[in-house]
Amino acid sequence: FRFRNCRSACPVPKIGRALSRQLHSWASVFITPPLGPMAVVDAGNTAWLLCSTALVLLMTPGLAFFYGGLVHSGNVLNTMMMSLISMGVVAIPWCLLGFSLAFGTGSPLIGDFAYIGLHGLEDSVWPETAVPALLFVAFQMAFAIIGAAIISGAVVERMRFSAYIIFIFLWSLVVYAPVCHWVWGPGGWIDELGAKDFAGGTVVHECTGTTAFVLAALLGPGRARAHTEKAQPHSVPFVILGGALLWFGWLGFNGGSALAADFTAALAVLNTCLAAAASLVVWVALVRVQHRYVSAVGAVTGFVVGLVIITPAAGFVTPMGAMVMGAVGCCLAYPAFQLEIRWVDDRLDAFVCHGVSGFIGTLLTGVFATDGGLAYGGGFQLLGAQIAGGLATAAYSALASGALFWAISRCFSMRVPEEHECHCNGLDCIVHGESAYGDGAFSTSTKAGSAQVAAKASQGSLGNACEACESAAGEAV
Repeated sequence: FRFRNCRSACPVPKIGRALSRQLHSWASVFITPPLGPMAVVDAGNTAWLLCSTALVLLMTPGLAFFYGGLVHSGNVLNTMMMSLISMGVVAIPWCLLGFSLAFGTGSPLIGDFAYIGLHGLEDSVWPETAVPALLFVAFQMAFAIIGAAIISGAVVERMRFSAYIIFIFLWSLVVYAPVCHWVWGPGGWIDELGAKDFAGGTVVHECTGTTAFVLAALLGPGRARAHTEKAQPHSVPFVILGGALLWFGWLGFNGGSALAADFTAALAVLNTCLAAAASLVVWVALVRVQHRYVSAVGAVTGFVVGLVIITPAAGFVTPMGAMVMGAVGCCLAYPAFQLEIRWVDDRLDAFVCHGVSGFIGTLLTGVFATDGGLAYGGGFQLLGAQIAGGLATAAYSALASGALFWAISRCFSMRVPEEHECHCNGLDCIVHGESAYGDGAFSTSTKAGSAQVAAKASQGSLGNACEACESAAGEAV
């Protein structure tokens, strides 16, 4: 007996086909069909976006150097690892689910599951572009990675490394993906409102900066520095190197957001440089007037602020407008760096540098954008949309991040132990079993060294923890 010889008599094949059609009909209610087959790919646009993706990925190691130079010498590795770990912890959930939530056509608030596991994107061109869909996924993935890394600036030297990993993993799905959908996703409500965000002033910087503020507030001030002045950077060359890598990578961050190798990309790259340059000069002048010296760290901070400010407007303003935005925005952001809130220990000023500056850039976009900006006779419509979008992003990021922190804290301890935090040699040896500035000797047993460090730490003999690490690593072959 074989079905193929009695199709008219046996109902099983017909039932199977009918069931398949019904399941497909039900599924179509919840998900968007995958993209169509491969259309014509523009080689120039694809090459530019490939380079831009690499540049944006380079920003994360750059941020690691920037943050690493600003902290205690014993916390360098821990701080840099908080940035670098996002390249793995955020990339995986982004490709599994985050991209679909951000760019699926579900509702004005969140995307659907159309692209879960990158389904249907392998041989497709992303709509309204001439680049492969998978390349667009990679480009946006780099944005999510650097966003998570920015958050670490507010929690370094006192948040548990494992708790931080859990937080950014969930944050990329619960906080970042919805905000990304609001602004850039199909049918996102902020986009429908008419707000403009060329490269992530709202999506990346305001969202992450607000999250950083919430984490800093919930963690509380650092115990080791509760009654002392703010710690000085241990390596200004690290800060300069990291800042230079950030500026270099930002050219892909903003220029690549044009999604094409065209005049808009060229405008975005030039505007990025001009805004950073104007902010750098003004910031150095402000520091000189206030403190009577020219600070190298201040100079780097100045152009990073300018880079953040121009991000939402890079392709929407003229070069002269970009310079004005950099200078004016810098003057608006500078006073915020002077404020200190006792119960908010934002150790590396992540909130002001990214959250406040991102919001300033969002507002100034409503003023200087050539299409609808207040300075170009567009009235207050665009400016109003910018304000509404910026405030909504900040509010959701704060509430969702706070709820996420609370949920994780019910299961895990969020802060490092007090004796570890206050230890004079920092967290590197205790948490990672390594020292940033060792003597370069060979180690015969990494596991043995880590065990020694853990044993010393558990016994409360933290004064010898780093010595144990160094002695284990110093057993020359």
